[in-house]
Amino acid sequence: MYSSVKDSASCHDRSDSVVVPNDLPVITLVGQPNSGKTTLFNLLTGSNFKTANYAGSTVEFSVGKFDAKFDFNALIIDSPGVTSIHPQSPDEETTIDALFHHPVYKLPDLIIVTADSSQLSRQLYLVHQLIESGFNVIIALTMNDLLEKKGFEISAAKAEELLKCPVVKINGRKGAGLSDLIARCRQQYEMVMFENAKGKIKRPSPPTEESVITLYAFTESIEKQVLLPKEKPIDIKTVNKKIFNVRSHDADEYSVKLDKLFLHPFWGLVFFIVSMSAIFTSIFWLAQPIMDGISEGFGLLSSWTSALLPPSWLSDLVAQGIIAGIGMVATFLPQIVILFLFLGILEDTGYLARGAMLIDKPLSKIGLNGRSFVPMLSGFACAIPAIMAARTISNRRERLLTIFIIPLMSCSARLPVYALLLALVVPPDKPWIAGLSLGAIYLTSLTIGAIAAGIISKLAGKKGNSAFMLELPAYRKPVVRYILKGTYYKSILYIQKAGGTIVFCSLFIWALTYFPNTEPAISTEITNNLTREEVFKLIEFERTNTSYAASIGHMTEPFLEPLGWDWRVGVSLISAFVAREVFVSAMALSLRISENGDDLQASMLESMRVATIANSDKPLFTTASTIGLIIFFMIAMQCISTLAISRKETGSWKIPIIQQSVYSIAAYIAALAAVNGLRALGIQ
Repeated sequence: MYSSVKDSASCHDRSDSVVVPNDLPVITLVGQPNSGKTTLFNLLTGSNFKTANYAGSTVEFSVGKFDAKFDFNALIIDSPGVTSIHPQSPDEETTIDALFHHPVYKLPDLIIVTADSSQLSRQLYLVHQLIESGFNVIIALTMNDLLEKKGFEISAAKAEELLKCPVVKINGRKGAGLSDLIARCRQQYEMVMFENAKGKIKRPSPPTEESVITLYAFTESIEKQVLLPKEKPIDIKTVNKKIFNVRSHDADEYSVKLDKLFLHPFWGLVFFIVSMSAIFTSIFWLAQPIMDGISEGFGLLSSWTSALLPPSWLSDLVAQGIIAGIGMVATFLPQIVILFLFLGILEDTGYLARGAMLIDKPLSKIGLNGRSFVPMLSGFACAIPAIMAARTISNRRERLLTIFIIPLMSCSARLPVYALLLALVVPPDKPWIAGLSLGAIYLTSLTIGAIAAGIISKLAGKKGNSAFMLELPAYRKPVVRYILKGTYYKSILYIQKAGGTIVFCSLFIWALTYFPNTEPAISTEITNNLTREEVFKLIEFERTNTSYAASIGHMTEPFLEPLGWDWRVGVSLISAFVAREVFVSAMALSLRISENGDDLQASMLESMRVATIANSDKPLFTTASTIGLIIFFMIAMQCISTLAISRKETGSWKIPIIQQSVYSIAAYIAALAAVNGLRALGIQ
């Protein structure tokens, strides 16, 4: 009988995922964060694994088979990092629940628990809990090279004698110790089958303060006995006195030196801001040429498809619906790849934890923590990779709050809209005003996000402790192949899951703007002196103006009139749901502007300046109404791609629907207040 992770709810399977039989031995990898667990998993599986979610949550785990070279036919599961089997957050609770009863694979036959030997006493806390719970445990000691730098080495044999379970030393970077680990797994599995040891597993009661103190005293005593001086003899009593009676608490000297800079109250913050700004700039500037190339490529493909297929709604569906929708998914991919590549480097080196620590205090004032900063900063480039980056936040409440406010960050898709509208209200001979205004827009969006987070935190109330309790890992040289693999898998997940929703929503918007008048009749008297391109534009204009989207636009006019807008702005706002920058082209289409070389923007600005509200002589784009439109775009969630990825990352449509409703209403109220406030001041 065979099963795959598809049996669980909300899976993230890759197309090349392995299919694994569910009657194989099940071995679960458990360990504290930064203990080398995932590195060991990659070595054991040879990357032959799939990624999935635990049922009803966004907590990810990976599952695969041992690499064929080990000649051990067993299933291995990489669970999220935990510090204790007594959870402190909803996501930790999901992880621990699955450890005692996995939704697909039930109880594990064996547990391999990774323990950082350079911080042994703290790592043994989790190890002892697992042993006491009745699990069949094998300890994989990692980070032995860091321990050696401190002048110590660990005796695996002594640790095995004291803990009464197999202990194996592993070098995750070189692969040393894997053969010994596999041999011990075979031995332990045979013992489990013989003794029916899985029947002894019980979930323990929450610990008391006294039991925690006793357990830590036990783990410290173990550490003292298994850690031995590597080179020259040292005064054990003096060392223990300096380092709280625990040898491995002595910090890595190299890390201490770097932390004097990176955690400095002033220079540390300067370095953090510069490094985060560099990542943000990379997401925007490095990705832009690639995004432009992808966009142009899909544009050419769309044009060729339109030319090859006979004119009909079907050809338009393929060219403007399907191809354009797939192109939108592909266009975001470079930003996602660059974001996760840099985040992987920062995390693997150990710096990301330092950056989160620096920025934690100010963010804690609005109900967030230090890990929220990187996703928020990434939101200025694009909300899609920014929301995906929020996965680094372990506390569910804080992760959802971060996802909730990310759409308020002014993403790069808004730039064409801001550029057009600012050019409309700023004198052409004073471009510096436009520059200052654009800077003010970005600063305001960050302020609005902070205010929104503060309000939501107050309304939601304090629920549980913050998950921002981390142990600063030692600085390490990043392993490039693992970073590249992680970036690749996360990019594939985006294409597989968010991509389908984005394409579907794009097709829906296409249908609204194409039907029901698919072949509008244009008088020959009008088309006689027009070029083929101008005729095509005119037909497209008539089709759009008689579409379902236009009907909805006319229905919204009573709401738009107080803002000084008419149905054409309404249609453009509806079209902008495909992508915010589509507002510019939709507006050009509504105003019957055809491209003419390099004069398109000038023609559009001129048409907007002379445009009047339908059936009146009142100007459509006044200073007040244009500023109101800018404010509307700053707050409104005009992006189906963001809605799609928000739904994927939160696990339901609840939060995306709330985001869409709250931000649309808030954007309307803010724009209405701005327009009427400016009018009251005599600014029309």
